[in-house]
Parts: sequence; C-alpha cells; structure tokens
Amino acid sequence: MDGRVIAAESKPWQNPSAQPFISLRGVTKRFGNFTAVSEVDLDIYRSELFCLLGESGCGKSTLLRMLAGFELPTTGSIRIDGEDMARVPPDRRPTNMMFQSYALFPHMTVEKNVAYGLLREGLKKSQAYERARDMLRMVKLEKLARRKPDQLSGGQRQRVALARSLVKHPKLLLLDEPLGALDKKLREETQFELIKIQETLGVTFIVVTHDQDEAMTLATRIGVMKDGVIEQIGEPREIYETPRSRFVADFIGTVNLFGGKVDVAAPDMMRLDLHELGPVLVPPQTGLTHGQTIWGAVRPERFSLSRARPENTQNAWEGVVEEMGYIGHMSQYRIRLANGVLIRVSQSNRLRDEDPISWDENVWVSFNPAAFRVLTE
Repeated sequence: MDGRVIAAESKPWQNPSAQPFISLRGVTKRFGNFTAVSEVDLDIYRSELFCLLGESGCGKSTLLRMLAGFELPTTGSIRIDGEDMARVPPDRRPTNMMFQSYALFPHMTVEKNVAYGLLREGLKKSQAYERARDMLRMVKLEKLARRKPDQLSGGQRQRVALARSLVKHPKLLLLDEPLGALDKKLREETQFELIKIQETLGVTFIVVTHDQDEAMTLATRIGVMKDGVIEQIGEPREIYETPRSRFVADFIGTVNLFGGKVDVAAPDMMRLDLHELGPVLVPPQTGLTHGQTIWGAVRPERFSLSRARPENTQNAWEGVVEEMGYIGHMSQYRIRLANGVLIRVSQSNRLRDEDPISWDENVWVSFNPAAFRVLTE
C-alpha cells in the first residue's frame, strides 16, 4: 500500500521546539453514559493535511465537531493558533467545515454559492465575487461559474464546496468524509487535486475518513481511532510498516496475524513459537522476555513465493495454492499450509513472459526475518 511521502525538512512533528498549531489535551466527550471520545491528546502543525481514520462510530467526526465548536468537550482543552477555544462560538473560530453532503444552494449559481459566505459577512459585492472567481480558478471551475449545482458532476460539486469553504481564508479547514460520495476513479483523481490545493494555499486541513487508501494518499500524518481513543499517530509509511497494535496492523491494509510466545530472547536473535507456524526466527527486540505472549504481523507482499524450498532461511513453510487473483500489477494468493493455516501472499507482476504460479500448485512461502513485526497488544 502506497503512502504519501513527506520531505524530511517539512516534518515539524519531529522538531521538539516546533509549536503545534492545534493542541488537544485530555479531550473527552460524553453523551449521557456513552463516551464518544476519551482522553485524546493530539498536536497538529500548521499546513498539515492530517487524517483522522477509523470505523464508523469510533469518535472521529465527534472530534472534528468539537474542533469546529458544534460540540463542546465534557473535559479537556482545545487550542487553535495559541487561543483557548473553550468560550469561542463556531462562527468566531478560525475554522470552516466542509460536509460530505456539500450542502450547496440549488437555486444559486456556482459563483453565488462560493461568494455567499463573504456577502453574509458584509464584504462588498465586487470584492466578494472577485475572491469567488479567484477561488474557482484555483479549483479549475471558472468556466462553470454560471451553472447551477444540478448541472455539475459529483466531482465538480465537491470542488465547489471546497472553494466555498476556502474562500473565507480559514486558518483551519475541517473536512468530514469529503470524497465519500464520489465513485472510485473520481475519488482517486480528486485526492491528488485536494493535495495540490492544500499545498498551494498552505491551509491546515483535518480530514475525517474511514477509507484507509484515502488516508494513506492524502495525509502528512494519520491518527487511527478506535472506540474514542487514538490508537496510533504517524506518517502513512510508519502506520503501515510499524503498527503498534493488532488493531492498527489489521485495519490498515491487509496483514497476516499470528499468535504465540517468546521462546528464546537472545542479544543477537529471537525465536518465537507461533501457534500457526511453529518456530520462527526474527531480529531481537528489547523489552520482551521468555514466555511472553506476543502477536506477529507480516504483510502479504513481504512473503516470498517459490516452487522450491528457499535456501538460507528457516522461516519457510510448504503449502498449496488454494485461491489466486490477477489484478494487473499484482497477483494475490491464498496458500493453505499442511496444518490448515491460510496465508495471504501478494506478488508484483513485473514480467509479462514469466511462468506464474497458479491454482493447486505445491509452493513454499517464506519471509525475511526483518519483515516480521512483533506486537504486544
């Protein structure tokens, strides 16, 4: 799974002296006896495109609404650009929010939709429409300024809503499932347009989504949420390659998870006894002791697949190809081991004339020890 790559010099979260633009401390939101968000600490930096990722009902939209001021924290504090938001109403916050429904006025033209908020604030009509036209050029819709929303495609309506959200020059734009109504191909195209617009304007974006691929493509960093708690915060590559829990490993992309115990924990190696695979050799990891319960995560693309037993590795198992799927650049396999365990493997289709492994073949699956991620929770 590809993730957005961020230049090293533009990672303020790695600089201890950098001041966060948004700071949440101990933020909790309860609705009666139900806790929607629990003790969230989070720092987001200026000009980030930060994604809150999680399943429906995990608390990500509630967190977004608290930033917007539509909900107030039960406990905890929210600061934006150094200012405590506790007593700041939604219309006085340096934020704007873009909803999944887009909420465009059907009787107004595109241009009037974009200018509406400026006119409500009392800006002169000429200035409001000039700024609206500038923003429509930014989202490449200047030629459609006179159309009504029902004359636009889904992607065009999405860009009108984005232009309307940005025309007031908010310091922070909150986007709740902004691409959810688009079809797959259009959603993928729009993701890169959204990144380009955000980088051009330098506005801080916080995007709520349940789509892992969308978060990986868009985000400078991702906060993975579960049951009102942020399980892990990190750059896309970090979240994918070094998950801290079984939930994060399983939620982001596809993974093979194995349970077991630490058998030998030596300075130069570690041997695990896995329920599904038996003995496995992996690099040493600090903090683990003999007999400790662990789980192991291996991404499908980290497994190697061959017809002959691989040399120079003990981490190899024989099985049969039970299922396979060809998806152009990659083939996906389900390998049934002799003990009945099912392993998911994916391989890049690099060569057109290769002799691909197919159904019902006897094969060997193996992995490099460095591909194995040991998890303790």
